[in-house]
Amino acid sequence: MANNKSAKKRVELNERNRVRNQAVKTRVKNAAKRVLAAVEANDKALALEVLSAAYKEFDKAVSKGVAKKNTISRKKSRLAARVNAL
Repeated sequence: MANNKSAKKRVELNERNRVRNQAVKTRVKNAAKRVLAAVEANDKALALEVLSAAYKEFDKAVSKGVAKKNTISRKKSRLAARVNAL
C-alpha cells in the first residue's frame, strides 16, 4: 500500500480515472451495439441516426484519451460500412 501522502493521492486519482475510463468505454460499446441492432433490423434511417450519435461518443472517447485515434477510426469505418451496405 502507499506509504506517503503523494502515493496515496496517486492511488485515489488512478481509481477515479479507472472508473471514468470504464464508463466512457461502456458508452462507446453501447453506441456501437445500437448501430448494429439498427442494421440487423434493416432500418437504414434509424441506423444513420444512431451512427451519428455513435460517432459523437467515439470522438469524445478519443478526446478524453480513453481510446486511441486509429482504433476509433477503425470502428467508425466498420460501422459505416455495415450501415452503407443496407
